[in-house]
Amino acid sequence: MNAVIRHVDRFDRFTFTWLHGSLRVSRYKAIRWISHTGDGLLYVLAALTALLLDAARGQHFFTVVAAGFALERTLYWVLKNSIRRDRPAVGLQSFRAAITPSDQFSFPSGHTAAGFLFATLVLHCYPPLAPLCYLWASLVGMSRVLLGVHYPTDILAGATLGSGSALCVLLLLPAVQGLAG
Repeated sequence: MNAVIRHVDRFDRFTFTWLHGSLRVSRYKAIRWISHTGDGLLYVLAALTALLLDAARGQHFFTVVAAGFALERTLYWVLKNSIRRDRPAVGLQSFRAAITPSDQFSFPSGHTAAGFLFATLVLHCYPPLAPLCYLWASLVGMSRVLLGVHYPTDILAGATLGSGSALCVLLLLPAVQGLAG
């Protein structure tokens, strides 16, 4: 298993270094803005808007978003603090991130996890909006690498965590609600 982890780490460092050496990112303001849209306020506003404007599906959407974030944030915190992977600015000599991250460790990407959780729940409740949400979640993930606070596999793990958390909630919530009802 250690050989696999070392191989993934080498891949991440190579890909990250190549991206930052090959791409001359000149749009940091736009990239920061995209990243900032994944901070959390958008999810709250979208869930509340659905609750207020869509009587038929809004309550369900609000409930699955709340349950989804409760599960995803718990798993994210456990993974982040168990794996304790250093961020690129710590792991790569002479590299400086474009922003200061809100916590110490990089694996998995919480912004990406939240974005993919949200996009997957939108797919379930409002399918026509899902392609736009998945595009946005992908851009949030890419922005985190371009800003220098995550490696590519942090983004992949975040997307998997977020999508998986959404699917778990969608599968388990009806059963839990059935027990309560």
